[in-house]
Amino acid sequence: LECDLALNLVGQPLVRQQVMKGVREFLENRNPVKPLVMSFHGSTGTGKTFVSSMLVRYLFQGGLRSPYVHQFSPIVHFPHAERIEQYKESLKRWIQGNLTNCGRSAFLFEEMDKMHPGLIDVIIPFLGPSWVVYGTNYRKAIFIFVSNAGGEQINEMTLDLWRARKDREEISLQDLEPAISKAVFENPQSGFWKSGIINDRLIDFVVPFLPLKRHHVKQCVINELVQQGLEVRPGVVQEVADSIPYFPEEEKIFSSTGCKTVASRISFFF
Repeated sequence: LECDLALNLVGQPLVRQQVMKGVREFLENRNPVKPLVMSFHGSTGTGKTFVSSMLVRYLFQGGLRSPYVHQFSPIVHFPHAERIEQYKESLKRWIQGNLTNCGRSAFLFEEMDKMHPGLIDVIIPFLGPSWVVYGTNYRKAIFIFVSNAGGEQINEMTLDLWRARKDREEISLQDLEPAISKAVFENPQSGFWKSGIINDRLIDFVVPFLPLKRHHVKQCVINELVQQGLEVRPGVVQEVADSIPYFPEEEKIFSSTGCKTVASRISFFF
């Protein structure tokens, strides 16, 4: 996993460091006091889904298709605000049932910024340090929350630091954490709004994904060409990277879509 992250996750040293620290400590502990809970934050195309699927691929045979890996999307699983009480009940039962089958299960919650506020709090009993909940031992489970919330603040702070001539690689978690917390936990539109998960400090690792610069996008293009079995032509790499929008308007430093559209753009230039 560490090697794969180093080779294929472009431009996210903080992510590599936090994810490896969290996973290594958790798996080496035979009797963890609570499940591993990570929250991934950043704008589109910076690698959040890529890392979460890579993580389960190494931890579970069959990766995302494993019967012990469970994905939730608010748009697919919880679309109607008026059914929130029903969703709470079924989510609680689903997690409880699956942890009864296998205590070492993983639960991925995508697009937390689109989750109805209040819904996620139903899983609080499964996240904290306790021996048994509803007759289930759940302390070896892994919960990952993925969210675009906080992405804007991460981008702004990265830009401010760039303008202050601080290298992107010098940015620390301490630089970003307060801004992410404010954006995610005080926003009425966020699934974490006023959440007990935050108040009870149940998230072990808040993982910020930084915006990507042009040379990172080029690396993504190279990776994608290799994966598709295509020849790596410098001209194509340059053209694909140039076709992507960058911000801010004047300086054009960071990719607006990260590496998200790279794969679909290659066919235009090849």
